[in-house]
Amino acid sequence: YLRSPDHIQNTWANESFMDEIAASLQQDPVLYRLRHLTDQRLIGVLNAVTQQAGWETRPSPRPGKPHSGIVTGRGVACVLYSGFDGYVAVVAEVSVNQDTGVITVMKVTAGLDTGPVMNPNGLRNQMEGQVIQGTSRALLEEVKFTNMGGGGVVTTDDWDSYTVFEFGDHIPEIDTVLINNLKVPATGAGETVITLMPAAIGNAVFDATGVRLRQIPMT
Repeated sequence: YLRSPDHIQNTWANESFMDEIAASLQQDPVLYRLRHLTDQRLIGVLNAVTQQAGWETRPSPRPGKPHSGIVTGRGVACVLYSGFDGYVAVVAEVSVNQDTGVITVMKVTAGLDTGPVMNPNGLRNQMEGQVIQGTSRALLEEVKFTNMGGGGVVTTDDWDSYTVFEFGDHIPEIDTVLINNLKVPATGAGETVITLMPAAIGNAVFDATGVRLRQIPMT
């Protein structure tokens, strides 16, 4: 566990499945979520983020996509972080090279309602760092084992064998949406945005390709 223990895994499953249900009903993923949400703060942050991102309302996957070459897509995810520690939504925009399998996250729009914003610059820094680390975890980071079925051992035991983003790697454009909610107590922001990154990226890959990834990292 490096950050957001259990929450990344659970939200990856929940928000991927929400997208699958919307796709099976040929519903837009955002409108489908809004139809079933009742919490006004989560509804507010989801609306703010998708509006800022210029969300294209339509079902996923994107229609008329080719079966080779580079395709693009957008995905969404939202969550009320457990412990009532922030209402958060993310839209990820990706390109996928269908010939090589390489996924590139082009842009991330992230919004957060943690109550009153006391340090806007600090909050943006926190959110941007989570986008970068969350993208790295979604696309690259993996703990590997030997002899999985019979008393195996971890072989990923240093920073050479555990792959992370490096200087020079592509970092997405990041757009942060701060919701300054003065009517509620301030809560934390430290493990909120990162919780959504794999789910939003995976949903964007589905939108681009029609392929549902069920395991992270997306190598």
